[in-house]
Amino acid sequence: MKIGCPKEIKPQEFRVGMTPDAAREAIAHGHEVVIETGAGVGAGFSDADYLATGARILDTAEEVFATADMIVKVKEPQAVERKRLRQGQVLFTYLHLAPDPEQTRDLLASGATCIAYETVTDARGGLPLLAPMSEVAGRLAPQVGAWTLQKANGGRGVLLGGVPGVAPANVVIIGGGVVGTAAARVAVGMGARVTVLDRSVPRLSYLDDIFHGKLVTQYSSAGALADLVRTADMVIGAVLIPGAAAPKLISRAQLSEMKPGAVLVDVAIDQGGCFETSRPTTHQDPIYEVDGIMHYCVANMPGAVARTSTQALGNATLPFMLALADKGWRRACAEDRHLLNGLNVHAGKLTYEAVGKALGLPTISGEEALKL
Repeated sequence: MKIGCPKEIKPQEFRVGMTPDAAREAIAHGHEVVIETGAGVGAGFSDADYLATGARILDTAEEVFATADMIVKVKEPQAVERKRLRQGQVLFTYLHLAPDPEQTRDLLASGATCIAYETVTDARGGLPLLAPMSEVAGRLAPQVGAWTLQKANGGRGVLLGGVPGVAPANVVIIGGGVVGTAAARVAVGMGARVTVLDRSVPRLSYLDDIFHGKLVTQYSSAGALADLVRTADMVIGAVLIPGAAAPKLISRAQLSEMKPGAVLVDVAIDQGGCFETSRPTTHQDPIYEVDGIMHYCVANMPGAVARTSTQALGNATLPFMLALADKGWRRACAEDRHLLNGLNVHAGKLTYEAVGKALGLPTISGEEALKL
């Protein structure tokens, strides 16, 4: 199989879909790898690094898309990239279709087979290709939130950890999954007063155990969240419904009850965001203010630490990429139910129910798609 990796073109996206190590592995399996020139530079990988593995360097993205049987990326294909997809081609990347009807329409029209990292599952009920980036985004969230809290950036001018004689900041984390746990670890380490909300009592018990009383856990309800938001200096949205649009947990009306200059960090923005006033931003222009409350809603947070993120993502995606290349997508998905769960679009059909519900579109099952 010919595997292609174009350069990411989403603003300030510095990650790359294939590391040189992944290219070397694919070539060792008998596949041909083509990389767009400069694709890895943002993550610290030169064209020479790829050439040393036996990969070919192509001058343009158009050549990569035209040559490859499977395209491996990081972020969802942008409009110009979607026009380059063709029937029978496999796209393996993050998609986040639920809040993105335009992308969904284009992928359906392309006839391509689109497998989303974020809906591939594992035997433990986890999301193995989302987890590494969730870990990165979670660890970044208190860091970028602390920066946004600085007065020069429009925040309250509060130091997360306080100082002797001055109380630390109140940080509320909505969701105790991979993102929330990672965010809590860093926020606690920075000295903040941290509360984590979740609707899973076993998860809350787990967090209570691993943090040894260094944070507060609370069962998530509308009332509990409303009370905590009033006193929060920072709220980190870390909720996830796999493949579906994120629920809106803080309304615009509630902003008036918050401390002026408080910060909302919406890690769920890829899935539409979990605050009513959230809208995607970029690393170049990451924050904005609504009703006196600062919002940080960068849609590709891990791109800020591109080398770490690329290596972590590459480690996770490599076995699945090799399975798709070695066996072909149909056999690979037929033999691995967890990989089949990643199938979102095939031959003009939507194949992920949560996306269909979010966008009001008909879907077919993955098993039905295998027969097309």
